[in-house]
Amino acid sequence: MKKALITFFCIALALCFLTSTSYAKREKFGSDPRHDVAKRVKFKASDDKVRWKMVMPWSKGLLFYDIAAHFCDTVRLATGGQFDIKPFSAGELVPAMQSFDAVSKGSAQAGHDWPGYWKGKNEAFVAFASVPFGLDAEGYNIWLYEKGGADMMNELYGKFNLVALPGGQCGQEMGLFSNKRATKMQDFKGMRVRTPGWYMDIMNNLGASVSPLPGGEVYLALERGVIDAAEFSSPAINYPMGFDEITKFAIQPGVHQPGIQCGLFFNKDAYDKLPEHYQWILDIAAKETQLWSYNWINALNAEAIRRFKEKVEIVKMDKETIIAFRKTTKAYIDDLKTKHPFVKKVMDSQEAFLESFADWRDARSGVTPWPYETFIGGRTTE
Repeated sequence: MKKALITFFCIALALCFLTSTSYAKREKFGSDPRHDVAKRVKFKASDDKVRWKMVMPWSKGLLFYDIAAHFCDTVRLATGGQFDIKPFSAGELVPAMQSFDAVSKGSAQAGHDWPGYWKGKNEAFVAFASVPFGLDAEGYNIWLYEKGGADMMNELYGKFNLVALPGGQCGQEMGLFSNKRATKMQDFKGMRVRTPGWYMDIMNNLGASVSPLPGGEVYLALERGVIDAAEFSSPAINYPMGFDEITKFAIQPGVHQPGIQCGLFFNKDAYDKLPEHYQWILDIAAKETQLWSYNWINALNAEAIRRFKEKVEIVKMDKETIIAFRKTTKAYIDDLKTKHPFVKKVMDSQEAFLESFADWRDARSGVTPWPYETFIGGRTTE
């Protein structure tokens, strides 16, 4: 009995010690700053009825339209229909490329975009859309939400009387659908190409002849031989456009857009009038859309690329060409940074993130989840 009591006492003492001390040798590593806000909510849930209009550069035939509509659906569901944002495709209320100005001026309260379309307003918009050899989907998500990227995005849109949120990440784009095989740098000289953003300037600097044709004009331009090659988006978005019917090659990888980042933007006056409850719902719905869009598009991409391979040859640029493209891109962006202060601010931030993430990227490499036979055959990384 005495031994049993001693044993019980020792166990109880050990449990007290374990529960009163921490296993950690250091302070907690990281915290969620929103927790303190959510712990002391100072507003009441609103049941106000709000009716907004959303404009965009997308037609209903593009999956980008579905991403915008998904955001609107999430807001509607989260408010039980009290906050209703009605999406209008390109041309229904305003022409595609006038959607930014329409929301800025208050003709519509909300918009959806690929920020690079507004390059003419400020070069830095491209950095929030996709940078050649820049951030991939994972990188954009970390940089936007954890490294101040979303704040800089909102600062830039704020110059135009807008409030902005990340609103759809689609991952890496396909490369060029082409009737000319191109694997080396010299192969691109003289090639007539469709692409927008900074990649357009980079390709022109390499001796190509580039124009940013609207998506709806690309098929006809390829079919008639007006251009030799074109990129538009990811496999799932390209497949309905039928580029594989009129080209022979798909030149990979899509170095021009490692991560397609879309945005949501709201007229600031309309946003400021919203109950705080609804402002939080916009924020949460935007994050939900960011998550959903990546998973949805990439699940579709896997099927789309299989279908493309039935009609076109997937051609990979050689390693030396990709490295040469990377060098040319850095020189171009470094020059932009000398001319545009906000480009410098944003790109310095993105480049600092890439540096800070490099050790973890290297340490975790070597276990790409290929199918079993592929992996044991020796291909362990992408």
